[in-house]
Amino acid sequence: MLDAALRPRLARPLEALTALLDRPRITPDRLTVAGLVLGLASAVAAAFQLWIPALVLWLVSRVVDGLDGTLARRRAAARGEARGGTHAGGFLDIAADFVVYGATVVGVAIGAAAGGAPWWPFLLVLLVYYVNGTAFLAFSSIAERAGRRIDDGRSLSFLGGLAEATETIAVHALWLILPFWAAEIAVVWAVIVGVSATQRIVVGYRTLR
Repeated sequence: MLDAALRPRLARPLEALTALLDRPRITPDRLTVAGLVLGLASAVAAAFQLWIPALVLWLVSRVVDGLDGTLARRRAAARGEARGGTHAGGFLDIAADFVVYGATVVGVAIGAAAGGAPWWPFLLVLLVYYVNGTAFLAFSSIAERAGRRIDDGRSLSFLGGLAEATETIAVHALWLILPFWAAEIAVVWAVIVGVSATQRIVVGYRTLR
């Protein structure tokens, strides 16, 4: 819901950071892998109830994740190309995001359960993540074949919804800031993602009819 509003505001600081990182040995794909490793490290830290390190690793991983596409576009512009990045890079980025999101839910669940929290709210979050991801990935694939691609600069035809990347980053950070309320936050978040998944299914179906 907030992605469209925040992306233009974040563009300038991301471009400034990318300019500092634009070195031959640093590639968009390597940044994607770095974001993946940092995200997994955050999940491990959360599982051991190292909440502050987990929070720092989580936020840094998401910043790094935002730099890969910016670097790809910067280098494409320098070559005089209209679009940045490759299909392989886009695939790697999406796959890494899914791995990190799922791993951090599991990491927080383990850490919170060690403190007495129930497991089921986090299992519910994983279920709605699965449904939500299936909806927008299926739409992107079929829309591409049907000639109804939504081009907003990202690798996929992305259907907007109530829960997008910005909200996900914020909620995962909130778990790490308030781990004693992590289960309650997970229940509310599962409802929001479930509503978003339903919205994507309805809008996707109507768009492709």
